[in-house]
This record gives sequence, structure tokens and C-alpha cells, in this order.
Amino acid sequence: MRHVKEADPEVHGHMQAELERQKNVLNMIPSENYVSPAVLEACGSVLMNKYSEGYPFKRYYQGNRHVDEIEKLAIDRAKKLFGAEHANVQPLSGSPANAAVFLAFLKPGDKFLGLDLACGGHLTHGSSVNFSGKIYQQVSYGVDKETELLDYDKIREIALQEKPKMIISGLTAYPRQIDFRKFQDIAEEVGAIHLADISHIAGLVASGVIPGPFPFTDIVSTTTHKTLRGPRGGLIMCKEKYAKDIDKAVFPGMQGGPHNNNTAGKAIAFQEALKPEFKEYSSQIVRNAKALADSLMKEGIKLVTNGTDNHLLLIDLRPFGIGLGREVAVALEEAGICGNANSVPYDESTPFKPSGLRLGTPVLTTRGMKEKEMEQVGKWIADVIKDYKNDELKRIINLEIGALCQLYPFY
Repeated sequence: MRHVKEADPEVHGHMQAELERQKNVLNMIPSENYVSPAVLEACGSVLMNKYSEGYPFKRYYQGNRHVDEIEKLAIDRAKKLFGAEHANVQPLSGSPANAAVFLAFLKPGDKFLGLDLACGGHLTHGSSVNFSGKIYQQVSYGVDKETELLDYDKIREIALQEKPKMIISGLTAYPRQIDFRKFQDIAEEVGAIHLADISHIAGLVASGVIPGPFPFTDIVSTTTHKTLRGPRGGLIMCKEKYAKDIDKAVFPGMQGGPHNNNTAGKAIAFQEALKPEFKEYSSQIVRNAKALADSLMKEGIKLVTNGTDNHLLLIDLRPFGIGLGREVAVALEEAGICGNANSVPYDESTPFKPSGLRLGTPVLTTRGMKEKEMEQVGKWIADVIKDYKNDELKRIINLEIGALCQLYPFY
């Protein structure tokens, strides 16, 4: 970063500090990952200098012949990776991707059905503070209060009663597999479009490690970071019959020119994900999450649904007190572990002071850690949870984590 240092030493200093932070903490936020050096280079390339409104070989500006080829590569690789009929790689992130789907199929005030935020849904699945809850009429489904699992009979019952124009499946804090086929069947029964938001599990779906929504689902949206280990960005895939609706909704409906540097990063990440070793990597993410869950439960920590089938797990802190999520998340960061506070199903507290903690294993797996390390990480997390105000304990664990990070360097 020589040029950054020369142009702006202050920004350079913060960037260097952030690099050191990423090297020396256990990053366990499940929506984050560390991209490859190749993706980093693409995202910091001269491609960001070019405006490219429109689609490959149909641009509004001249000078796009190389950008066209790169975007075409990204599209073809996305379709091959997921087995999709059509792919649009231009969405700038996951929320704009979902907004484009709304724009394509719903009018303001139309009714849709989405997973409640406190039960593992996303802001764009109908939160009252999000565009999805402000512009459209949202009806929510949750999880069973006893099992904390999705109840598909109940979801069907709600859909039959409410007759939504769109049904959203997907997760941000649901640690179990989703039966996308059942959601598609329910949507077809009530005449609704089915949007499967696989932002968190895209890498696991692409590698076949967990069941996904292809090829039967109407629309599939995802981010390209998280388990897919690509650059920050979005992606929409759909049946061919919806291709024109989706493309028009993205451009000119939602966005102007795409971020070509990130499109190149996506193309590279899709190529990396098509390699056989990516399947082993994805399998290890899940094995690590299960090992971490077992370690935590052995230490007496309560998990939502008592385990996980994917890359994340949700700790229920209510046995230690209501609304402790943020305090515990801060304490863990002081000890060298980054997670995030999160609501749990039927949380008695508020989203601003939730009673849960969300953790994931993508970054630790990217660094090369396996089940043995997860067992130790689980013990560290449990120790902090049980005594989160103990500064000396956090200092000692921080030193131990620093030593572990040295064994698994990245960048």
C-alpha cells in the first residue's frame, strides 16, 4: 500500500491497523469471510474507473469491450456453479438484490410473507424499519416456540389465509437446514413467487454440502461474500422465464452502473468455488460449526435448536440474564473473539439489547483451523460467557488466542 501511505498516512495507518486486527483475532461473525489475494487485487483494480450502465454487449457507454467479457465470465460461472438458468451479477449487495426482486414482482402495498427477524430472518424479509416493511405489506412466520424449528404446516396455513404475492425463505440466524422444496410448493399452491435468500449459505449450497433451492425455485438471491468467500456484492438467479423482469428491475430499476471491480472479484470467486477443494473447504466449515456447538454445549452453554446444520450457531444467553448479548459480545472482543449480539426466538428483550450471540466458522476454516481448534475455541467462549466481567480472564485468553492465530496466518 505504498501509494496509500504516500497520499494519506492517516488512512494508511488505520488500514494497517485493521490488517493486524484481522490477523490477530478469531473472527467468528458468520456473515464475514477473508477473500483470496486474487479477489483483493481485482477489487482494487483499474476496473473501478469504468462506467458500464447496461448489460454485456448492450452498454450505454463506449469502451466496455473488456468489461463485457469479464461480466460474461461472471454470469457463466455463476450459472455453472449453482445450476441456474439465468444470473444477474450486478447487484451491489444482498439488500439491493432483494429490493430488485420486490420491484420486479410487487407493487407498493402488496402483501408478502417472510421470516420474522427475531426468529432468524433478515431486515429485507419484512422488518418494520426496512424498505420491505415500509413500502410493502409484510406478514411474518416464525419458528416453533418449543423446538425453535420452522413449522412448514404452520407456514402453509398462514400462506393460505393471507394469500401473499411473494414468499421469502432464507436465513441470517437460523442454524438448521431449510426445506426449499416445501416453500416452493406452498408458493405454487397460493400463486405466489418464491424468493430463496441464500446469502448466508451460498457457498455450502454451491458445493453441495447442504441442500439448496435449485433448480425448482423461482428466484434465488445471495450475497457473494460470507460462505461463498467472494467480494462484497450481490447476485440474483432465476428461472429463464423471469430473466427479463429481474434484469429490468436491477437496471434501470434499482441501479445505474455496476461496480466492475467487484464483478471481476465475483468472477474469480466463482472460479475458485468451482474447484474440487472448495467442496472440502465447505464441508470443513460445517464440521467445525458442529464441533464448536458440541464444545459449547459440553460447557453448559445453551444453543438455539441445540446445535447446527450449517456454518452458524446461535447462543441463548437467557440462562445468564435477559438482554446480555451486547455485553457478552464486547467481552468476547476484549478476549480476542469477534461475534455479534443477536436476538433469539421469542426474546423478552429488544433488538437493541438482544439476549443472544451469533457465531460462525467460515473465517476460522479459511485460516485452516479444524475440529481440534474448535473444541478449544468453545471452551474460551464459554469461560468468557460465564465470567464476562473478569478482565484478567479476558487478558489471559487474549494472549492464548494470539498464539493460536500465529499458527494459522492469513495475508
